[in-house]
Parts: sequence; C-alpha cells; structure tokens
Amino acid sequence: MEVQVVDYRAPDAARLFTQSLHETGFGVLKNHPIPQSLVERIYARWLAFFNSDEKQGYAFSPEKQDGWFSTAISETAKGFKQKDIKEYFHVYPWGRIPPGLKEDILSYYAQANALAEELLGWVERYTPPEIAQHYREPLSHMIKGSDHTLLRVLRYPPLTGEEPEGAVRAAAHGDINLLTILPAANEPGLQVMGTDGLWRDVPCDFGTLAINIGDMLQEASQGYYPSTLHQVLNPTGEGAKRSRISLPLFLHPRNDVVLSDRYTAGSYLDERLRELGVKS
Repeated sequence: MEVQVVDYRAPDAARLFTQSLHETGFGVLKNHPIPQSLVERIYARWLAFFNSDEKQGYAFSPEKQDGWFSTAISETAKGFKQKDIKEYFHVYPWGRIPPGLKEDILSYYAQANALAEELLGWVERYTPPEIAQHYREPLSHMIKGSDHTLLRVLRYPPLTGEEPEGAVRAAAHGDINLLTILPAANEPGLQVMGTDGLWRDVPCDFGTLAINIGDMLQEASQGYYPSTLHQVLNPTGEGAKRSRISLPLFLHPRNDVVLSDRYTAGSYLDERLRELGVKS
C-alpha cells in the first residue's frame, strides 16, 4: 500500500488520484492551485494568535461549534481515554474570526473549498457504476447549500514531558466528513495505517496537499472509498520543543443528506461529536 503523489496538472491526475483514494484512503497532490505563500502566512499569524491572550475572547460555542477550543477541552479520539495534545480554532464564514486574521483565512477557506468540490467531482466521476448506484444523490449535490464545511486551524504545542501517560498529539482516528484537504504542516508527524495494519508516513513535502476520505464518504460508498485511520505522532529531540501548525478543511454535506439506510449526515455528525466529547 502506497499513498500516491499526483501532479494536479497531469492529464490523468483525476484517475490516479481517485485510484490512490480507493486503495489507501489517501492521496497527495503537488502543483495544486493553492498558493504556498498564503499557507505560510496563515501558519505564522495563527501561531502568534495561539501564543497570545486574544484567543481567550473566542472560547468555543457548544451550540455552533465555532471559536477556540483549548487543550483542556480538546477531542478524545474514539477508543482512547486521553485527550489529544492540541488546541484549535473552528473557522466558518458565518462564525467568529479575529479581525486581523479574517482576510487571509477566508481567502484560504474559499480556495480550499473550491478545490475540495473539484476533487469530490473527480471521486464521483471515477466511482464504479455498481457503487455509484447506491449514492442517494450525486456526491456533488450533497454539498450544495451546506454551511457545515469546517476549516480548523490546529496547534500542537511543544511537549513539556509532563503529558499524561498515553497522550499523543492526535490519536488514531478517522475523519467524520466526505473529504479532508490538508496542506503539509510546518513539522512532520502524520501517519496512515495500511491494510496490513502497519503505520506509514504520509508524504508531506512542504507545498503539497494531503487529501483523505472521511467516514461519511465511506458510509455513502459502502466502503469502496475507505476512511483510513491516521495519527500525528509525538516528536522527539528538537522537534518536541516546537509547535506544529496544521490547517485541515473538512468538506461536509448538508445535514439532510441521506448517506445510507443507517444515517443522515446530520445524525452521523451528531453521534461522532458526542463520541469525541465536544458535544453533550
């Protein structure tokens, strides 16, 4: 099992990319349209925000799930007892955003969302007919009118050596949504579990994008597109002294979309948020 690095501008990019998603749950794009300068500027400015007291004024809203989530209320991955070692900020166009950070982050949100929609179209185009017939509506229709697509600005703080036993930056988990778009972080650590049960590093050259299948797309495709477990390891040595900034965009359908006989998108999201401990 190997995650493929695909040139976004290559003539056969859509086919190679969706093949990697089907086989591994992940694909990596190079030469994509999102400016690296924008990503780097966001990393630097949001790191300063996380290191300031300004974030205290944006404490998360349990009802809207927007704003700043401290390390004290971070997620607990399904099957784990310790919270992940991270803090993060949920960005929605309709949500609260620090004024000085708003222009860049909404520009990124729009560009990443447009790319995610295009990639979902690739997935739809290369879904075998015997699988596509089970979609309750075309994949591209599932996101029409959705206001749930989430951009999360993540900060994994430096390690102190006093972390609870068993706590990691991001314990093994699958994402909830349809597709996740993730620019390479400023520090390594992302791994994906192969079909053989072994962990492998996800290619993460600065400037590339990692894209992975979420649980909702796995549910809708009856497992044809697998939502592969992934994790972020705790660094050692000098890396443990540095923050890691990450910027995943989670492409979400409307709540009323029927994924399967078992779930709508809304019921699935609600169940998972309760499992993660960020909704009561």
